[in-house]
Amino acid sequence: MTRINLVLLLAVMASALYLVRLQYESRRLVTALDRGVTETRRLEVEHERLQAEKRAQATPLRVEKLAKEQLHMRGATPAITQYVSLQATAPGAQATPAQPPTAAAPRPGAAGRAAGAAGTSGATAAPGAAGGGRP
Repeated sequence: MTRINLVLLLAVMASALYLVRLQYESRRLVTALDRGVTETRRLEVEHERLQAEKRAQATPLRVEKLAKEQLHMRGATPAITQYVSLQATAPGAQATPAQPPTAAAPRPGAAGRAAGAAGTSGATAAPGAAGGGRP
């Protein structure tokens, strides 16, 4: 009888030690999880702040100001714009810059944009007019 009691006492002690070890491990994992959740929240807040800062930095007025001041860029005007025609040239010949379109000669697709501005449907506009830009 004492032998069985001794075996049962050892089994109870082993299970108690195992239970204590599992509780310790559980608390350690919960603490690590809480730290991870806190870090995730901190990173999300920082990400949102950086996204807002990025949007503020990329405003068109700020980009234009920096381009003029730091990069010494200027706006494109018809006086400094060179137009290049896509004419087939003989081998060895150089392509010459085309003359800018005059006010009397409408640009390709200009009629379609004018019709669209007058309130007509875009279904009758020229195929190139939908892009709104030069081909």
